[in-house]
Amino acid sequence: METFPMCFSLYICAPDMEEREDQIIDQSSKVFMRLGIRSVNMDDIAQHLRISKKTLYQFVKDKNDLVKRVVQHTCETHRSSINAICEKGLNAIDEQFEISRFISGQVGQMHPSIHFDLQKYHMEAWDLLQGTTQADIYRCLSQNMTKGIEEGLYRADLNIPVVARNYIARFDVGFDGELFPQTEFNFHEVIWELFRYHIRGIASEKGLKYLEKKVKKERN
Repeated sequence: METFPMCFSLYICAPDMEEREDQIIDQSSKVFMRLGIRSVNMDDIAQHLRISKKTLYQFVKDKNDLVKRVVQHTCETHRSSINAICEKGLNAIDEQFEISRFISGQVGQMHPSIHFDLQKYHMEAWDLLQGTTQADIYRCLSQNMTKGIEEGLYRADLNIPVVARNYIARFDVGFDGELFPQTEFNFHEVIWELFRYHIRGIASEKGLKYLEKKVKKERN
């Protein structure tokens, strides 16, 4: 049985209930990301975490509850990482690039069936993911565009709410397995093209020149 690098028991790692609960959610997330959701049952989770199923059920009601809390945990972790990028003091284009690269890296580690499994078998968790992700993207994009306008990198006449919603719609399409099957498309390339397409549509002349330099640098 494959296990994750962790201590022998969550009882040893975590001295209190709250910390043990956090570890269970975090390690369960890693299991789902590697193996998918539908193919993993609660026995599998308990075995990977090296705890009894009885102990597992002390922290979660059932698999649906676990999946929902894993989604919430993932959203919170990603939000924290993106906020850290925004605090680096980068210009708007570099900031948006770093965020896109982070998202690409995270999604690239996910099992290809994750989104399908959520939509088909865990709708409540899927709705949570969609609602939280879209709200976070909208907030992040709005702040980034405001910053870019102030820096002169983006056009001053941008309708920020419209552009942000348009980006969200195109971002969701990037996850469409039928439109972008993994056998034909690399998700990193899809995100990269989405980034360039977005910036070209909102950049000022100054921003376009900077983007051109950025693209050349990344390709070298």
